[in-house]
Amino acid sequence: MKNILTLFAVLVIVFLQSQTHRFIYELQYKMDSTETGYEKLNMILDITPKEVKFYGQNLMTTDSLNKKFGMNSSHTDMSGQVVKRKTNSFDNENFINIKAGYYSFKTTDKINWNISDEIKKVENYTLQKATTNFGGRNWIAWFCKDIPFNEGPFKFRGLPGLIFELSDSNKNFIYHLVKSEKLTGIFPTEDFLESNFGNKAIPINEKQKQKLMLEFYNDPFAFERTNFSKTNTNLNININGKEIHTVDELNTQTKSMQEVIKKYNNPIEINKAMHYKN
Repeated sequence: MKNILTLFAVLVIVFLQSQTHRFIYELQYKMDSTETGYEKLNMILDITPKEVKFYGQNLMTTDSLNKKFGMNSSHTDMSGQVVKRKTNSFDNENFINIKAGYYSFKTTDKINWNISDEIKKVENYTLQKATTNFGGRNWIAWFCKDIPFNEGPFKFRGLPGLIFELSDSNKNFIYHLVKSEKLTGIFPTEDFLESNFGNKAIPINEKQKQKLMLEFYNDPFAFERTNFSKTNTNLNININGKEIHTVDELNTQTKSMQEVIKKYNNPIEINKAMHYKN
């Protein structure tokens, strides 16, 4: 936890209307729960007087490069953890990419914590342990009462202090706070969070989300298949670096993609995981 929270003395003093308090977490997560290796991402928690947002740093970086160099790049978040909510609320707006579409759906995610007397020292900070069950997983959090924000990674909030460390009992998801910043003004996210690089989020509900994900699984290359059906000649389509010329080759790629989708079906809220047919 190097160079963490050098601005905390300032944070405690005042929380002005025109400020964004940013906390950066390193996230290690398993896309496949049966594997030992981890993917790593930096995730950003932005806290303002009115809203809290959590998203991947790569989204912000891509947006910044677009604006700086006049580029038109895009980035698809793979964490499944892009959310925003009103400050002091458990009502979340979730954002998700499903193939070429970008969608938002609302959830209420009340978290009931059991706060322990167990404490530990990390650098100069005293952290206290808390546990909860959320999303079908058991979680352990270490929070700091000296940092007056009752927020943390993703939807985890409601403790009397900022969460420094968080992990589920099976170590599928591990968060460590690595840095803090204080930004002047409210940091704009409308081009990469509320919209995904030109695609404004389409509001849906949980049932519609499940339907879209199942449709994608059943035919992940539906667009390419439609092109095949419109012509009597072979097409030359590139899928993941492989040239596809026939429907049979497309079917082979479809089965391969379905295996990948099933293999990497390890969302943070495991109780909402899709159950795909073999």
